[in-house]
Amino acid sequence: MVLCKKRDAKENHSKNISGDNTCPRKTDTEKKVKHKTAPNSAVPRDSQVNLKPPGVSDKTTRQPAAPKRKKDDAKSNSEQAAKKKKKSSPSVVEETKPTEADLWFDDVDPDDIEATIGAEAAEIMRKKQGIQKNKDTESSLVKEKAFEGLTKAVAIDCEMVGVGPDGEDSILARVSLVNQFGKCIYDKYVKPTEKVTDYRTAVSGIRPQDIKDGEDLRTVQREVAEILQGRIVVGHAIHNDLKILLLDHPKKKIRDTQKYKPFRKRVKSGRPSLKVLCREILNVKVQEGEHSSVQDAQATMRLYTLVKKQWEAEIKASKTNKDTDQKKERKPKFPRNKGKKLT
Repeated sequence: MVLCKKRDAKENHSKNISGDNTCPRKTDTEKKVKHKTAPNSAVPRDSQVNLKPPGVSDKTTRQPAAPKRKKDDAKSNSEQAAKKKKKSSPSVVEETKPTEADLWFDDVDPDDIEATIGAEAAEIMRKKQGIQKNKDTESSLVKEKAFEGLTKAVAIDCEMVGVGPDGEDSILARVSLVNQFGKCIYDKYVKPTEKVTDYRTAVSGIRPQDIKDGEDLRTVQREVAEILQGRIVVGHAIHNDLKILLLDHPKKKIRDTQKYKPFRKRVKSGRPSLKVLCREILNVKVQEGEHSSVQDAQATMRLYTLVKKQWEAEIKASKTNKDTDQKKERKPKFPRNKGKKLT
């Protein structure tokens, strides 16, 4: 009996040793600690958790998870601080798209707005003003792949240089003509008949070498007269061009864009410049620097073709009314009994 009790006690003692108080294997402990602890970059080497001796409870071994929570908290705090700094920092400006309400003004050139505010604001202003942005001046004034010969209507423009004291008087230096589609059909420099005292290059674009070997004035007059014969001639303040050429043209065949009343009314000017008409009506910039007689002729022709049907209809209606008024003005009839003696 004594031997049995000692054997049972020995077995119970061995069971207790193999229970909770048994020291875990080194490899299992390292795996558990390695899985739950933060990486070395987040936790200093000095603060890493050391392995505990046998007999330490599970509660103690779960402590390595604490640095991970600290890392997450630190990360969230740093993100919040960064967001707060971004909002409060004056150097960070949030981009906001302009609206039509922001552009309350309506008398500013959209191109100027594009240069100062941006393309989106300029596009809003163009839409507000009912205009479209053109790619370039030439594509707006000249019809691509169009007929390049003479048409029923032609546009003319001349450039002049100054002669006499202080260059106050003018002589012809260049003549350009374009057809109804804006295609250049004539462009010649004219040899000066007098000593040039002011080339007016900033405006005329004429330089000494341009007209030094130019065409003879009489030849140019004859050639231009042949082109204008029987055709509608379009121009801007065209009387100046005809005068400098010493030419005349029937009034009923002249279309002057400076005198066209609907254009005057639209730009609110009695004598609008070609530059203003092109900007306000065609949304095209011309005469920004040195003038080009070819481009100016193209611009006047484009203005004319834009309202050609209306313009020609008005002229036809005016002529019809004039003829009707002339027919109404009849001479009074003599009385039938004129010449008979009264009894």
